[in-house]
Amino acid sequence: MLFERIFVEKQVQQHPQTLRVQEALPKIPVTYIDKISDVFEKARKPYLQKRDSLNLFLGRKEGQLVKEAPDAYGLSGDPHYYFIHAYNCIYECEYCYLQGYFHSPDLVMFVNHDEILAEMKQICRQHSPEETVWFHAGEFSDSLALAHLSGELPEYWDFFREMPNARMELRTKSVNIKPLLTLGPLENIIITFSLSPSAAARQYDRKTPSTQARLNAMKRLADAGFQMGIHLDPIVYDERFESDYQQLVTEMLQAVPVEQVNYISLGVVRFTRDVFHEFSKNYPKSGLLAGEFVKSFDNKVRYNRPQRLYLLKTVQRMCVEGGVAPEKVYLCMEAE
Repeated sequence: MLFERIFVEKQVQQHPQTLRVQEALPKIPVTYIDKISDVFEKARKPYLQKRDSLNLFLGRKEGQLVKEAPDAYGLSGDPHYYFIHAYNCIYECEYCYLQGYFHSPDLVMFVNHDEILAEMKQICRQHSPEETVWFHAGEFSDSLALAHLSGELPEYWDFFREMPNARMELRTKSVNIKPLLTLGPLENIIITFSLSPSAAARQYDRKTPSTQARLNAMKRLADAGFQMGIHLDPIVYDERFESDYQQLVTEMLQAVPVEQVNYISLGVVRFTRDVFHEFSKNYPKSGLLAGEFVKSFDNKVRYNRPQRLYLLKTVQRMCVEGGVAPEKVYLCMEAE
């Protein structure tokens, strides 16, 4: 990935992560700024401009660093939180909600991981030692795609090594697993891959590694002893739906032994109203527009309820028949 320019907040210009990124990208010009919000949030840069040029911002995340996750975000019964370490993604999935979330596709990396971890520790102390507290990365970016550049993962490994009642999920579509293999597995760090059938990934997951490449990466991590999770999300309907998902479920359970699968989440393609508007404008010929979408229970645009339940229950049955315990398969952001 070639960035056009790096913008660095003056307050972090001597931070180790800032220096590491600049050392890795020595030919990219650098501009020092007071605040990321002064530039990034005022850019009004079209989402698809990411195809031609991207800037990289380095700075300090302010405000609330760790937020409570919405219902049905993870396995029920445990408290779930997500933390914000970056904005935006190098990939270009047609259904991505980021195209209607920020006013620019430029990438932002936050460097104050010590403050994020301090907030995590405080949250853990608010729960009893018997509770499992989950922290999810990848809400506004891919957790691994640029991990070799940011270099923050060792800090999280050190933290979770000392916090046995906490769990961290790294959500990804990347095959950038060398940083993980270098660190080695921890029982309470779960690496989760988002998967779609190969044909759907080729059609909608622009610039991402292929489904087969992700399955190969999952197998390497599983062989190395990592705990794994799987997101079959978003599920998109077409005439090959059942055969394609049966093949995908078979292949993913061949890649990862069922005892290493901590959970599988299932979700159908969905949009907020604003994101659906942006998606329709950005991809007017997308096959996703062939779907019959309606406003659903949480004001998001989805398939109608009977169709959603058919899709979700069919894939859920395939997973259970493949040997996954029923309680490990949950519906993400969905009212049953």
